[in-house]
Amino acid sequence: MGPTAVGKTSVAIELAQRLGTSIVSADSRQCYKEMSVGTAKPTKDELQLVRHYFIDAFPISRILSAADYEALALQYLDEIFAANSNAVVCGGTGLYIKALCEGLDAMPETDTLIANQTEAAYKEHGLEWLQQSIQAEDPEFYKTGEIQNPARMLRALSFIRTSGESIVHYRTAQKKSRPFEIVKVGLEMPREELYSRINKRVDAMMAQGLVAEVEGLLPYRDNKNLQTVGYTELFDYLLGECTLDEAVDKIKQHTRNYAKRQMTWFKKDKEIIWFNADDPDLVNRIVRL
Repeated sequence: MGPTAVGKTSVAIELAQRLGTSIVSADSRQCYKEMSVGTAKPTKDELQLVRHYFIDAFPISRILSAADYEALALQYLDEIFAANSNAVVCGGTGLYIKALCEGLDAMPETDTLIANQTEAAYKEHGLEWLQQSIQAEDPEFYKTGEIQNPARMLRALSFIRTSGESIVHYRTAQKKSRPFEIVKVGLEMPREELYSRINKRVDAMMAQGLVAEVEGLLPYRDNKNLQTVGYTELFDYLLGECTLDEAVDKIKQHTRNYAKRQMTWFKKDKEIIWFNADDPDLVNRIVRL
């Protein structure tokens, strides 16, 4: 695991080859068939080197939750462990990794109508409205500090409007036992170097046809799965709300912001063993763990 653009894919492939096993993706967007360039999905050549699970698995119309991922990933691992003693999980979606390793708390379902109404209000009034609503209606969640994450705030607001209870009451922090040993490896590099790699990767995505990919998805721009860095900014460009250069600059900025949030999330997990992503002996070090 680690921030976007740190080099997880190539390390995971080399590790899986060394171990003679397969990879389970833990990326919440690479699973969608229509999103390839903008999600930095492994190339066709890379996918042929090692079997990958959860890549190109669903259409963008399918809305997946972390609980869905937990169930799917455990099924994938059962299949891998039937023939191998090791499996590699690779990705940067922290909540998906947490769901797989620790499980999620059981909680009541959110009313779909309420969720849709809350999301519509957010789209109309923006982030500040959402933050103020959370502060007024669920001060307990507001205190957790997750007030820069619209998806988490929408979930919390819809939940309390459905149940009358704060979603934080259902976070028991009780880990589920798993029938396998887990070794957590994090990849990192100096921030300026990472940011430079992010900027270069965005430029590469543009050269690979990201605008064309997003243009093909324009009719589905309100789909929750497409509320993603690299797509929302280019939707704005295609709708004439900004120039292409402005959109590209925003993609770079928002991707850097996302990488920072990823590291904040992962650094809270004291079980992660951290390595410099540029360590020439990296895979050997991981194998020896």
